[in-house]
Amino acid sequence: MRPLSGIKVIEFCQVLAGPFCGCLLADMGADVIKVEAPDGDLMRAWPPIVDGYSQYFASVNRNKRSVVLDLKTAEGLASARKLALAGDVVIENFRPGVMAKFGLDHAALSKQKPSLVYCSVSAYGQSGPRAREGGFDMTLQAMSGAMSVTGDADGRPAKCGIPIADFTTGLYAAFSVVASLNKVARGQDSGHGDYIDVSMLGSMLGIANLQTSELFGTGRDPVRLGSAHPMNAPYAGFRCRDGDIALAAGTNRLWEAACDGIGREDLTTDPRFTTPSLRAKHQNELRDLLEQTFANYDAAQLLTIFRERGVPCAPINTYSQVLADPQVQHMQWVEPVTLPGNVASKTVISPQRVSGERLGVYRNPPALGQHTSDVLKEL
Repeated sequence: MRPLSGIKVIEFCQVLAGPFCGCLLADMGADVIKVEAPDGDLMRAWPPIVDGYSQYFASVNRNKRSVVLDLKTAEGLASARKLALAGDVVIENFRPGVMAKFGLDHAALSKQKPSLVYCSVSAYGQSGPRAREGGFDMTLQAMSGAMSVTGDADGRPAKCGIPIADFTTGLYAAFSVVASLNKVARGQDSGHGDYIDVSMLGSMLGIANLQTSELFGTGRDPVRLGSAHPMNAPYAGFRCRDGDIALAAGTNRLWEAACDGIGREDLTTDPRFTTPSLRAKHQNELRDLLEQTFANYDAAQLLTIFRERGVPCAPINTYSQVLADPQVQHMQWVEPVTLPGNVASKTVISPQRVSGERLGVYRNPPALGQHTSDVLKEL
């Protein structure tokens, strides 16, 4: 029994933010029914394609059932409405106003089912001057300010290599859905569900506490610092003899321990480096001095030195390296998954453990419309 067993979620979503929300709920045990158009979620065509099936699509659509309904037909629309009213939750990520055209919006459905929890995921929100604008992860990273603080100080703005706007929005949406389900279960507000409006722009601002606090406190816009931290040092990536490492000696105690490990106790009394804020102010000089010493060590040697002294540090891994790490293997975060056509693959599962149990794959990623007949019979 997973935490959301018995909860039925109807997902009218495609690509990433909405489907990731549905994936999180499915991992927790909800019966997530993904409603797709006859040509399917756009992400089904995104590479890498393994025997005709998208590995990318599989990564955020495990543990779901797929139903094909053509909402442009009376029959498909009627089935979609019945399905939505049979659910506890509806998730959609069309542009504002689209679901209302089909009579599948919150206002229409909640009249018949007041307890329905309805979550709309969009680029900019359901109202306001930008509400009708579309958006993808990269454009929201740009719009939200995230790209202005990502990249090297003397380089061009860069986006995060992970689609952070999509995934952050999906997390906020899933959290909001579960909170509203809890409210309904407790009988608050006469058991009425909520209409949840989650936007990618708002979600990206929601995690930018460091940057917005800097702006509010100083009146200055934060700037790009590469891997460095605006208020702490050494807290960045550093070059050594055979590569790079990440070092986070952000307190005086950790700073002193790091200096002791490499025989540079003199740096702890240098007036430029006696406090975290001073080290941050002079971190370019600090980086040069540290890298001069680090050039005498291989990465593995430095990591051993710092770990023995309790100083947070890490190799700068590729994904193949981190997935082979003993900690990842111990936690069993990678599981086998079978794609349609009986193709064996792997996926990274939900990282939480609930009562000691992993939230792994219990239903393989679906083929397009694989469960249409079964779900319609249930109705």
